[in-house]
Amino acid sequence: MSTSYLEQPLLTSPGQPLRVAVYSRIAHGIRTGVFPLGTALPRETELGVALRVSRTVVREALMLLEEDGLISTRRGVGRFVAEAVPHAGLEEFRPFDLVLAEPGAAITFRHVELTRQAATDFVTTYLQVPEDARFWFREAIAFRDGEPIAVVQEYLPADDDRAGFGGAVADVLSDVAEADSTVLMRIVDRTGLAFISGICRISVSVAGATRARQLDLKAADPVMLLTQTADLDGRPAYLAKVAVAPSVGHLSVRQSSGG
Repeated sequence: MSTSYLEQPLLTSPGQPLRVAVYSRIAHGIRTGVFPLGTALPRETELGVALRVSRTVVREALMLLEEDGLISTRRGVGRFVAEAVPHAGLEEFRPFDLVLAEPGAAITFRHVELTRQAATDFVTTYLQVPEDARFWFREAIAFRDGEPIAVVQEYLPADDDRAGFGGAVADVLSDVAEADSTVLMRIVDRTGLAFISGICRISVSVAGATRARQLDLKAADPVMLLTQTADLDGRPAYLAKVAVAPSVGHLSVRQSSGG
């Protein structure tokens, strides 16, 4: 399974170094269990052949993975996936399936709604589409080990074929009611489209009556709201609003001094 996963074409956005694409491919494989915790990774040469990149690119990607605590090196033996993977944070764009995940905990989704709607002020502002545009709206409830932890609402432009995006959306929406994931995760897994980071806005609100029922909360209980966009081919292509229950605990944001 790991070989076929690695051999999927690497798709990079303009200006993105290959080492970052390789890092993302391996990191995603670690977080989704393609490379199980504590197991040995393929050797540098094997990774290079499978990913069709140089050994130098592989070595740089592995260095970044080790810096971020996803792998470790045993001198004279090889590189191994960490025994416990650091919690996925908000410092880089990724499907919320991974943001909400915890090592050893199962994330599942229950489909609630899929509709094609006319654009609202919220959608036109964040996705930068005309007022008469149409979009897909999908809502699902995320569970961690059976406990509801988030309401995930996703917005995707309809009839948008940048980089094959429209066809990818149509494909994953055809059976989305049976999908145990976000729409974005399905698109990434099936196509490898190179989304690049937009902006994640974090705020606090109350659950309200509808979300309270979905998350087993009281209407006045606090929830964290994450509003995230992501760009494809230079323009916003994905928008999500996620209401996160207090039981999630914490979500990490890495900070640096720049320079």
